Amino acid sequence: MNTDIATNKKALRDFHILSKIECGIELRGTEVKSIRDGKANIRDAFARVERGQVFLYGCDIQPWQTAGTWFQHESKRPRRLLLHKSEILKLQESTQVKGETLVALRMYFKGRRVKVELGLAKGKTHGDQRHDLKKKVELREAQREMARFNRGR
Repeated sequence: MNTDIATNKKALRDFHILSKIECGIELRGTEVKSIRDGKANIRDAFARVERGQVFLYGCDIQPWQTAGTWFQHESKRPRRLLLHKSEILKLQESTQVKGETLVALRMYFKGRRVKVELGLAKGKTHGDQRHDLKKKVELREAQREMARFNRGR
C-alpha cells in the first residue's frame, strides 16, 4: 500500500513528464521521524546525476523537534537517491539532452520504506500552460452540461 507523503503539483503544471522512475532515498533517523509527522516538502525538488550517483536537491524536511542538536539534520541538504547503476546511466544519458531535467513528482511510503518518484521532464512554454488550462476549463464545462442534462431526466 502506497501512502503519499508529499506531491509536487507545480511540476505537473510547469513540465511535460516524459517518463517516471521510482527510487529509494538515503535518510537519517530524524528525517524519517519528521516525514512520518508530515513535515516534508518537495515543491522545488529536482535531481542531478553527479559522479555516478543521483542526488536530490531542494527537498525540504523540517528538523525533528525533540532531537538534540547532535542528532539533528539540515532541512535542505542534498540527499542521495538509491538506483541501480544501469538506471543511473539511462538517467545520465537522458539529462544530457537540452531542456530535459529530473523533477521529484511525489514522495511516498512503500511498506516501511520512503520512496521518491522522479519524472524525466521537459519544460512547458507559456502557450502550453495556457492550452492545458483551456482544455481543463472545457472539460469541466462539458461535465457540468452532462450533469445538468442527466438531472433533468
